[in-house]
Amino acid sequence: MRQELLRVKEPKKYDFIMITILGFMALTSIVAIYSAFELITNENPTLLLLKQIMWYSFSFFIMAMIMYLGNDTIFSFVKVAYWVLMGALLYLFISKHIVSRFWGYEHHLPLVITINGATSWFRIPGIGSFQPSEFIKIVLIMITANVIEEHNSNKIIDSYESDIQLFCKVLGWATPPLMLIFLQPDTGVCLIIIISLAVMLMCSGIKRTWIFIGFGIIGAALFIFFYLYFYNNALLMRLFGGDSLYKLNRIKGWLDPESDILKTGNQLYTALMALGSAGIHGHGIQVNLVNIPEAQTDFIFAVIGQSFGLIGTLSVVALCLFLDLKLLRIATLSKSTRDKYYITGVFGMLLFQQVQNIGMIIGLLPITGITLPFISYGGSSLLSYFIAIGIVMNISAKAKKLSDYIYE
Repeated sequence: MRQELLRVKEPKKYDFIMITILGFMALTSIVAIYSAFELITNENPTLLLLKQIMWYSFSFFIMAMIMYLGNDTIFSFVKVAYWVLMGALLYLFISKHIVSRFWGYEHHLPLVITINGATSWFRIPGIGSFQPSEFIKIVLIMITANVIEEHNSNKIIDSYESDIQLFCKVLGWATPPLMLIFLQPDTGVCLIIIISLAVMLMCSGIKRTWIFIGFGIIGAALFIFFYLYFYNNALLMRLFGGDSLYKLNRIKGWLDPESDILKTGNQLYTALMALGSAGIHGHGIQVNLVNIPEAQTDFIFAVIGQSFGLIGTLSVVALCLFLDLKLLRIATLSKSTRDKYYITGVFGMLLFQQVQNIGMIIGLLPITGITLPFISYGGSSLLSYFIAIGIVMNISAKAKKLSDYIYE
């Protein structure tokens, strides 16, 4: 009887706490973009606000569709989605590294666009831009959850050889899209994918030695990087390749933003100025005391801080914390190992983006192009998050059904 309940296809119970959290995040995003009107100079701010409302409405609709179809149906199409998105990533690669290289930088394949040097988007007339890498990260989390569950159910004993086999299976799926995304170039999405899959593997039952080895490699890499940065900058520039100066300037702007507040340190310096001058209550909506760059996307947290002060920023942190704790609660209640692995991946993805985005704005981490989930402007990213949460909602509903059955 319990196994039948675990295979529920169309859950009838809804997680209203999760829906409430998403509703508050939607309201926060809309208010934050509206407050950034005086800071947005390269696009029509009213149009951006309307697009964000449209994308939120469409995303809620897609989440409802996923809840109606059920996770078994969604997971049955995950490999098809993987290969479709791989085709889209390959199309972008050909446009950037073949067409543009031989016919000139301004030439692209149809529908392909380049923004800030990255060829990551399709522009679909009448709809808007579409970024395949935002969706492949959710697909990879789903595939990895399947791979881990299948691997653990088939293995006979826990061993290092078995763990290596699992790593190879996951890398087999993840490496091709990671390479194509890195060459766009979009290191931010690559980091998100790597972190989310690493968190899933750490919770998959592998030997703890691998975790210590992983953190040891990261620590050694950071030590070598900063040693070369301070004592052998020329070698570090050769290792980074053609865009080494741009990447190293990012580090310089992070470690010492006041040394060049007009160029390398401008983004962090203005973000800190916006937060530091706002006080407890902030300066109010649509204030332009500090000219914040990328106000509607990467630096939306700084806009909230400037407008609503400490109260506004702590409210956003609390919303993110509620969402993360809710995900962990659902994972705890779920009896399906695949569902647990999947939620672990979604949790790792969202937590990393939250920490990285907020951390870079307050100066704790270097500035990257990673946005704040559910708050920053962006159609593809927002829709991908809602697809991920739609699957989580089905897991929550199934866990509620099982819980009711047990207590009855």
